Amino acid sequence: MAEFMTEISADPASPLAAGALVTVVGGAGFIGRYVVEALARAGCRVRIVSRHADSALFLKPLGDLGQIQIVSGDIRSDAAMAAAFEGAVAGVNLVGILAESGAQRFDALQAEGAGRVARCAAAAGARAFVQVSAIGADAGSAIAYARSKGQGEQAVLAAFPAATILRPSLVAGPEDQFFNRFAAMARLSPALPAICGDSLFQPVFVRDVADAVIAALSRADARGRTYELGGPDVLSFKAILQMISDLTGLDRPVVPLSDFTSGLLAKLGDVLPFMPMNSDQLAMLKLGNICAPGMPGLADLGITPTPLSAFVPQMMLRYRSGGRFAKAAKDQAA
Repeated sequence: MAEFMTEISADPASPLAAGALVTVVGGAGFIGRYVVEALARAGCRVRIVSRHADSALFLKPLGDLGQIQIVSGDIRSDAAMAAAFEGAVAGVNLVGILAESGAQRFDALQAEGAGRVARCAAAAGARAFVQVSAIGADAGSAIAYARSKGQGEQAVLAAFPAATILRPSLVAGPEDQFFNRFAAMARLSPALPAICGDSLFQPVFVRDVADAVIAALSRADARGRTYELGGPDVLSFKAILQMISDLTGLDRPVVPLSDFTSGLLAKLGDVLPFMPMNSDQLAMLKLGNICAPGMPGLADLGITPTPLSAFVPQMMLRYRSGGRFAKAAKDQAA
């Protein structure tokens, strides 16, 4: 990895040459912190755009003095996005939501907003642009989330034809809202509910996604292409929940839920924000979340996918009732 970064920084033809300014919209989020860290290591100057600049201050120590700039900016504002890309040679859009709430709507953020960011990057003369989308993105989908992601991809490519589209599967890592969410649930619940337990996932390590962003910005052969990013492990939702149960040492049974029960819970999720999912998310879950056969992926960007065994066990230690030195429940019973 270090050799890769050194090579990028030393290449004067790359937009990521040392000292180049890269604008990252949505850089304060889960994936953003790793993208910012990777860009800083490559020697770039990074301008992080967040709705609330204070929420991104924790990223400052990832770079040298003055290397990381944080600005407030709303993806729904032409003026804010134009200002965000002044002087930038490359851009990354990471803005996305899993569910609508208040003024945060799929169309405004993931469709129109994505196109706005790409237009402003192009107008500023940026040489490379990466749109982080999602597996399942489809402008013709009946599912609002997937449709807005697909429309966002179309808008980005219309404004910036050389943009690279990255579609990650379920992104996993220390701060994720999947493994951590269900591990936290396991501490409180006597069982783990498997909604659409046979649906397949291909979790991808967040650092691999960040490396893919860097590779896409720096490689000429990535221009205008779409990549689907998945890890080496393809697991059912039920198998992932069992993994969480085992690694936390909580030994919680995984209980499959019927379609009727799953649908009822999803409908409750449409009106109650604390429910585990809503109807839109249930529809996405039924489709699964794995890379399409034949699609370019991490390997085509020169990245070796990281297996879950390399990082998930460490993530789950905090959820053991006795900490990292506690035995699993089944070992204690023996």
